[in-house]
Amino acid sequence: MTEGGADMAQDSEVGDVGLRDAVLSGWFRSETNELFEGLTITRDDIVADIGCGDGFNAHFCAMRGAELILADIDPGCVAASERRLAGTPARRVRAIVTDGNPLPLEDALASVVICTEVLEHVDDPLQFLGELVRIGRPGARYLLTVPDPVAEELQRSLAHPSYFAKPNHLRIIQREEFAELVRAAGLMVERRASYGYYWALWWLMFWSCKADLSEAGRHPILASWTRTWEALLDTPQGIEVKRVLDSFMPKSQLILARKP
Repeated sequence: MTEGGADMAQDSEVGDVGLRDAVLSGWFRSETNELFEGLTITRDDIVADIGCGDGFNAHFCAMRGAELILADIDPGCVAASERRLAGTPARRVRAIVTDGNPLPLEDALASVVICTEVLEHVDDPLQFLGELVRIGRPGARYLLTVPDPVAEELQRSLAHPSYFAKPNHLRIIQREEFAELVRAAGLMVERRASYGYYWALWWLMFWSCKADLSEAGRHPILASWTRTWEALLDTPQGIEVKRVLDSFMPKSQLILARKP
Protein backbone atom coordinates (compact mmCIF):
# COMPACT_ATOMS: atom_id res chain seq x y z
CA MET A 1 0.00 0.00 0.00
CA THR A 2 1.15 3.52 -0.63
CA GLU A 3 2.29 6.01 2.02
CA GLY A 4 -0.56 6.72 4.38
CA GLY A 5 -2.28 3.42 3.71
CA ALA A 6 0.66 1.46 5.10
CA ASP A 7 0.74 3.59 8.23
CA MET A 8 -2.92 2.91 8.93
CA ALA A 9 -3.03 -0.77 8.00
CA GLN A 10 -3.33 -1.82 11.63
CA ASP A 11 -6.73 -0.10 11.80
CA SER A 12 -9.06 -2.48 9.95
CA GLU A 13 -11.67 0.11 8.91
CA VAL A 14 -9.12 2.59 7.57
CA GLY A 15 -7.10 -0.21 6.00
CA ASP A 16 -10.12 -1.67 4.22
CA VAL A 17 -11.27 1.68 2.83
CA GLY A 18 -7.72 2.69 1.93
CA LEU A 19 -7.17 -0.57 0.07
CA ARG A 20 -10.49 -0.21 -1.77
CA ASP A 21 -9.54 3.33 -2.76
CA ALA A 22 -6.10 2.17 -3.94
CA VAL A 23 -7.58 -0.61 -6.09
CA LEU A 24 -10.00 1.85 -7.66
CA SER A 25 -7.00 4.07 -8.46
CA GLY A 26 -5.25 1.26 -10.35
CA TRP A 27 -3.21 -0.46 -7.62
CA PHE A 28 -3.04 -4.17 -6.77
CA ARG A 29 -4.88 -5.67 -9.75
CA SER A 30 -4.70 -9.29 -8.71
CA GLU A 31 -6.66 -10.62 -11.68
CA THR A 32 -4.09 -9.22 -14.14
CA ASN A 33 -1.00 -9.34 -11.86
CA GLU A 34 -0.53 -5.57 -12.25
CA LEU A 35 1.02 -3.86 -9.24
CA PHE A 36 -0.30 -0.67 -10.80
CA GLU A 37 -2.28 -0.53 -14.02
CA GLY A 38 0.29 -0.98 -16.77
CA LEU A 39 2.97 -2.72 -14.64
CA THR A 40 2.56 -6.50 -14.71
CA ILE A 41 4.66 -8.60 -12.33
CA THR A 42 5.68 -12.17 -13.20
CA ARG A 43 7.69 -14.96 -11.60
CA ASP A 44 10.60 -14.11 -13.89
CA ASP A 45 10.98 -10.59 -12.48
CA ILE A 46 13.64 -9.42 -10.06
CA VAL A 47 11.94 -6.57 -8.20
CA ALA A 48 13.94 -4.01 -6.21
CA ASP A 49 11.69 -2.11 -3.78
CA ILE A 50 13.82 0.83 -2.67
CA GLY A 51 12.27 2.52 0.34
CA CYS A 52 10.14 -0.56 0.90
CA GLY A 53 8.43 0.63 4.07
CA ASP A 54 6.36 -2.17 5.57
CA GLY A 55 6.39 -4.14 2.34
CA PHE A 56 2.86 -3.84 0.93
CA ASN A 57 4.03 -3.33 -2.65
CA ALA A 58 6.70 -6.01 -2.28
CA HIS A 59 4.12 -8.47 -0.94
CA PHE A 60 2.02 -8.12 -4.09
CA CYS A 61 5.11 -8.93 -6.18
CA ALA A 62 6.12 -11.80 -3.91
CA MET A 63 2.69 -13.38 -4.33
CA ARG A 64 3.42 -13.52 -8.08
CA GLY A 65 6.57 -15.52 -7.35
CA ALA A 66 9.05 -12.76 -8.23
CA GLU A 67 12.47 -12.39 -6.60
CA LEU A 68 12.44 -9.46 -4.18
CA ILE A 69 15.14 -7.06 -3.03
CA LEU A 70 13.96 -4.99 -0.06
CA ALA A 71 15.84 -1.83 0.86
CA ASP A 72 15.08 0.92 3.36
CA ILE A 73 16.96 3.31 5.63
CA ASP A 74 14.85 2.13 8.59
CA PRO A 75 15.88 -1.27 10.01
CA GLY A 76 12.41 -1.68 11.50
CA CYS A 77 10.80 -1.31 8.08
CA VAL A 78 13.18 -3.82 6.54
CA ALA A 79 12.41 -6.32 9.29
CA ALA A 80 8.66 -5.74 8.94
CA SER A 81 8.88 -6.26 5.17
CA GLU A 82 10.78 -9.50 5.63
CA ARG A 83 8.11 -10.75 8.04
CA ARG A 84 5.35 -9.78 5.61
CA LEU A 85 7.00 -11.76 2.81
CA ALA A 86 7.68 -14.85 4.91
CA GLY A 87 5.82 -17.82 3.46
CA THR A 88 5.00 -16.14 0.14
CA PRO A 89 5.81 -17.81 -3.22
CA ALA A 90 8.71 -15.37 -3.79
CA ARG A 91 11.64 -17.13 -5.48
CA ARG A 92 14.06 -15.30 -3.20
CA VAL A 93 14.04 -12.39 -0.77
CA ARG A 94 17.06 -10.21 -0.03
CA ALA A 95 16.84 -7.41 2.54
CA ILE A 96 19.29 -4.57 3.12
CA VAL A 97 19.40 -1.48 5.30
CA THR A 98 20.78 1.46 3.33
CA ASP A 99 20.40 5.20 2.79
CA GLY A 100 20.76 4.59 -0.95
CA ASN A 101 23.87 6.73 -1.31
CA PRO A 102 25.03 4.54 -2.95
CA LEU A 103 22.81 1.46 -3.15
CA PRO A 104 24.86 -1.63 -2.26
CA LEU A 105 23.54 -3.54 -5.26
CA GLU A 106 25.01 -4.71 -8.54
CA ASP A 107 24.60 -2.88 -11.84
CA ALA A 108 21.79 -3.97 -14.19
CA LEU A 109 20.26 -6.28 -11.60
CA ALA A 110 16.52 -5.58 -11.46
CA SER A 111 13.83 -5.95 -14.10
CA VAL A 112 11.43 -3.84 -11.98
CA VAL A 113 12.36 -0.98 -9.65
CA ILE A 114 9.81 0.41 -7.19
CA CYS A 115 10.42 3.64 -5.30
CA THR A 116 7.37 5.16 -3.62
CA GLU A 117 7.35 8.34 -1.51
CA VAL A 118 11.15 8.51 -1.16
CA LEU A 119 12.53 11.23 -3.46
CA GLU A 120 11.07 14.01 -1.30
CA HIS A 121 13.22 12.74 1.61
CA VAL A 122 16.66 12.54 -0.02
CA ASP A 123 19.33 15.23 -0.20
CA ASP A 124 19.87 14.90 -3.97
CA PRO A 125 16.91 13.40 -5.89
CA LEU A 126 18.76 13.25 -9.21
CA GLN A 127 21.71 11.41 -7.65
CA PHE A 128 19.31 9.01 -5.97
CA LEU A 129 17.45 8.42 -9.24
CA GLY A 130 20.83 7.73 -10.85
CA GLU A 131 21.33 4.87 -8.41
CA LEU A 132 17.89 3.50 -9.26
CA VAL A 133 18.75 3.65 -12.96
CA ARG A 134 22.11 1.97 -12.37
CA ILE A 135 20.59 -1.12 -10.75
CA GLY A 136 17.97 -1.57 -13.50
CA ARG A 137 18.58 -3.77 -16.51
CA PRO A 138 18.16 -2.38 -20.02
CA GLY A 139 14.41 -2.34 -20.53
CA ALA A 140 13.72 -2.37 -16.77
CA ARG A 141 10.39 -0.91 -15.70
CA TYR A 142 10.09 1.72 -12.97
CA LEU A 143 7.23 2.67 -10.66
CA LEU A 144 7.96 5.99 -8.95
CA THR A 145 5.75 8.14 -6.72
CA VAL A 146 6.14 11.37 -4.76
CA PRO A 147 3.61 13.52 -2.87
CA ASP A 148 1.59 15.85 -5.06
CA PRO A 149 2.35 19.58 -4.59
CA VAL A 150 -1.27 20.70 -4.10
CA ALA A 151 -1.80 18.69 -0.93
CA GLU A 152 1.77 19.29 0.21
CA GLU A 153 1.38 23.07 0.08
CA LEU A 154 -1.66 22.77 2.36
CA GLN A 155 0.29 20.48 4.66
CA ARG A 156 2.99 23.13 4.94
CA SER A 157 0.52 25.38 6.74
CA LEU A 158 -1.08 22.74 8.94
CA ALA A 159 1.48 20.03 9.65
CA HIS A 160 3.83 19.83 12.59
CA PRO A 161 7.15 21.54 11.68
CA SER A 162 8.91 18.17 11.75
CA TYR A 163 6.92 17.09 8.68
CA PHE A 164 9.12 19.36 6.53
CA ALA A 165 12.43 18.65 8.27
CA LYS A 166 14.99 15.91 7.86
CA PRO A 167 14.49 12.91 7.82
CA ASN A 168 10.97 13.72 6.62
CA HIS A 169 10.01 15.83 3.61
CA LEU A 170 12.83 18.10 2.46
CA ARG A 171 11.10 19.46 -0.64
CA ILE A 172 7.86 19.73 -2.56
CA ILE A 173 8.31 18.29 -6.04
CA GLN A 174 6.20 20.00 -8.68
CA ARG A 175 4.46 17.87 -11.30
CA GLU A 176 6.55 18.82 -14.31
CA GLU A 177 9.67 18.87 -12.13
CA PHE A 178 9.00 15.22 -11.27
CA ALA A 179 8.82 14.19 -14.91
CA GLU A 180 11.91 16.24 -15.74
CA LEU A 181 13.90 14.58 -12.95
CA VAL A 182 12.95 11.14 -14.22
CA ARG A 183 13.95 12.01 -17.78
CA ALA A 184 17.18 13.67 -16.65
CA ALA A 185 18.14 10.44 -14.88
CA GLY A 186 17.93 8.64 -18.23
CA LEU A 187 14.49 7.03 -18.08
CA MET A 188 11.64 7.22 -20.58
CA VAL A 189 8.36 8.34 -19.02
CA GLU A 190 5.60 6.04 -20.26
CA ARG A 191 2.65 7.00 -18.07
CA ARG A 192 1.70 9.54 -15.42
CA ALA A 193 -1.13 9.28 -12.91
CA SER A 194 -2.37 10.83 -9.68
CA TYR A 195 -4.48 9.40 -6.89
CA GLY A 196 -5.33 9.58 -3.21
CA TYR A 197 -7.72 12.46 -2.47
CA TYR A 198 -8.99 10.34 0.42
CA TRP A 199 -5.53 10.28 2.01
CA ALA A 200 -4.74 13.90 1.18
CA LEU A 201 -7.77 15.05 3.17
CA TRP A 202 -7.17 12.43 5.87
CA TRP A 203 -3.73 13.85 6.59
CA LEU A 204 -4.97 17.45 6.58
CA MET A 205 -7.53 16.45 9.21
CA PHE A 206 -4.98 14.41 11.14
CA TRP A 207 -2.93 17.44 12.12
CA SER A 208 -5.91 19.08 13.82
CA CYS A 209 -6.80 15.94 15.77
CA LYS A 210 -3.59 15.82 17.85
CA ALA A 211 -3.92 12.04 17.95
CA ASP A 212 -1.10 9.54 18.15
CA LEU A 213 -0.54 8.12 14.68
CA SER A 214 -0.93 4.52 15.84
CA GLU A 215 -4.44 5.32 17.13
CA ALA A 216 -5.44 8.05 14.68
CA GLY A 217 -7.71 5.84 12.61
CA ARG A 218 -10.06 5.56 15.58
CA HIS A 219 -10.24 9.31 16.25
CA PRO A 220 -13.91 10.41 15.79
CA ILE A 221 -13.09 12.98 13.10
CA LEU A 222 -10.89 10.65 11.06
CA ALA A 223 -13.18 7.67 11.53
CA SER A 224 -16.11 9.81 10.34
CA TRP A 225 -14.15 10.87 7.25
CA THR A 226 -13.35 7.25 6.45
CA ARG A 227 -17.01 6.26 6.69
CA THR A 228 -18.03 9.27 4.58
CA TRP A 229 -15.57 8.34 1.84
CA GLU A 230 -16.74 4.73 1.84
CA ALA A 231 -20.37 5.86 1.60
CA LEU A 232 -19.48 8.17 -1.29
CA LEU A 233 -17.80 5.32 -3.18
CA ASP A 234 -21.00 3.31 -2.77
CA THR A 235 -23.12 5.91 -4.56
CA PRO A 236 -23.90 5.56 -8.29
CA GLN A 237 -21.55 8.42 -9.17
CA GLY A 238 -19.01 7.67 -6.44
CA ILE A 239 -16.24 6.39 -8.71
CA GLU A 240 -16.56 9.38 -11.03
CA VAL A 241 -16.50 11.78 -8.06
CA LYS A 242 -13.36 10.03 -6.80
CA ARG A 243 -11.74 10.43 -10.22
CA VAL A 244 -12.45 14.17 -10.25
CA LEU A 245 -11.23 14.71 -6.68
CA ASP A 246 -8.12 12.59 -7.26
CA SER A 247 -7.28 14.90 -10.14
CA PHE A 248 -8.07 18.04 -8.12
CA MET A 249 -6.04 17.26 -4.97
CA PRO A 250 -4.25 13.91 -5.07
CA LYS A 251 -2.10 12.61 -2.27
CA SER A 252 0.51 11.36 -4.73
CA GLN A 253 1.74 11.63 -8.29
CA LEU A 254 2.98 8.52 -10.07
CA ILE A 255 5.24 7.84 -13.03
CA LEU A 256 5.71 4.55 -14.86
CA ALA A 257 8.98 4.67 -16.75
CA ARG A 258 11.39 2.40 -18.60
CA LYS A 259 15.16 2.21 -18.91
CA PRO A 260 16.26 2.33 -22.56
